[in-house]
Amino acid sequence: MPADSEKRLEFVDEIKGGVIPQEYIPAVEKGIEEVMDEGVLAGYPIVNIRAALYDGSYHEVYSSKMAFKIAGAMGFKEAYRKADPVLLEPFMRVEVIIPPEYLGDVVGDISSRRGEVEATEETKGKRAQKVIKAKVPLAEMFGYVTTLRSLTKGRGNYTMEFDSYKEVPYNIAQTLIEKGN
Repeated sequence: MPADSEKRLEFVDEIKGGVIPQEYIPAVEKGIEEVMDEGVLAGYPIVNIRAALYDGSYHEVYSSKMAFKIAGAMGFKEAYRKADPVLLEPFMRVEVIIPPEYLGDVVGDISSRRGEVEATEETKGKRAQKVIKAKVPLAEMFGYVTTLRSLTKGRGNYTMEFDSYKEVPYNIAQTLIEKGN
């Protein structure tokens, strides 16, 4: 289940009555963390997880920290696959400044990059410029400066900063998962 906090992993020890000795519990958490780093879907890291350890058993002779670490990793992988996980991608807040005559071409290009145009404004002054505000997946922004310069005959400019993570569209996620597995 998703974590309630901003932590990458919220690990909760709900063991009652000492079914697992306290010394083995951090090893379970370590096993989960290692799987989160490696990822299960296409090898991408996992974030925003709440994991609760509520039961288990141990053997005085055969139990070890390594065994509990492996058990934590295997249990997490199994639960993760059943949880219907999704891939997320970074979206960038993009602001493009262009001469007005290139507005249609630039908006079209942003849309073709799975971008969401949120607003267009016009600057005041002698040489009015159009300002396009949009959110675009980072994966679609590689090579954008070349395209923008080409569309605007070298007169366009843009800035970009991180905005948020959003779910990757299903068809793209399937392609990434197939490549990663």
